[in-house]
Amino acid sequence: MKYRTIGTDPTTRREVSVLALGAMLFGSVTDEKTSFAVLDRYVEAGGNFVDTSDNYAFWTDGSQGGQSEELLGRWRRSRGIGDEIVFATKLGARPLAPGTGYTDNPEGLSVKVVREAAERSRERLGLGRIDLLYAHIEDATVDPLETMEGFGELVAEGTVGLLGVSNHAIWRVERARAVAAAAGLPGYEVLQYQHSLLRPRTDIPDALFPDGSLGGATAELRGYLRAEPALTLVAYSPLLRGAYVRQDKPLPADYDHPGTPPRLAALRTVARETGTSPNQVVLAWQLGGGLPVIPLVGMSSVAQLEENLAAVDLELSPEQRERLDAAH
Repeated sequence: MKYRTIGTDPTTRREVSVLALGAMLFGSVTDEKTSFAVLDRYVEAGGNFVDTSDNYAFWTDGSQGGQSEELLGRWRRSRGIGDEIVFATKLGARPLAPGTGYTDNPEGLSVKVVREAAERSRERLGLGRIDLLYAHIEDATVDPLETMEGFGELVAEGTVGLLGVSNHAIWRVERARAVAAAAGLPGYEVLQYQHSLLRPRTDIPDALFPDGSLGGATAELRGYLRAEPALTLVAYSPLLRGAYVRQDKPLPADYDHPGTPPRLAALRTVARETGTSPNQVVLAWQLGGGLPVIPLVGMSSVAQLEENLAAVDLELSPEQRERLDAAH
């Protein structure tokens, strides 16, 4: 395994494995025995960066979520896991009532929610301190200073380490970081967005968030990362939920544009040249690129995990990387 530092403050920064494990469906779609087996093998291979959220996976049973955090708490206790594993979770998108969702009835990012939701997550996970806590989705009804003050209180108390932000418009990320800095508060240091080799269309509104706040790692976000080298991107759905390798998993509709076929062709050529799978090439492309990217991969079997782990040691040549970058 290889590792990367996230965060800048010596008291909160962590060394994390370059491949993060997504636990979104653990405890719901993925049963406990399988989830524990994947977690055990990930740790055995040197992995130490596990990602979840307080609302995972509410959509599977009409609940408010929490199944993933609860399973991770049971796994921690059964294995005697301490602070050697870095746990990241998120708040802000948990439905306020069963049968509702995060677009119509989210918990939001008020100072009250930040404190209460973080405490519930700590209890479910069995943690004294959450290593990395994200603002999951935007809350335009709350002043960003209030949200950052809420997060800052938890960091000052030692119940939260690093702060992250997911699925926000970049101008909102910058505004939140600016008001935090002006107030002497900790700011967001880790960004979590969808990012893969293929790029979605940008000329259609997002189906979930009409204001476009939820989406991929746009050119604007990539430029922001280049301008702010202290930030890290955790890239979710890097393998597009199996669409690169499975016929029964078609690409999402927003990838249906003229730039996709040549990029796929370049990917498949490089996979043949390296004797690896397209999935492994995509992960290696992210890991070895110029941006500070940590792929976040969910998996429902140890076999899938093994394939992804092998990508950590796959080195693409500069010429292969150039072909992947240039195809469009």
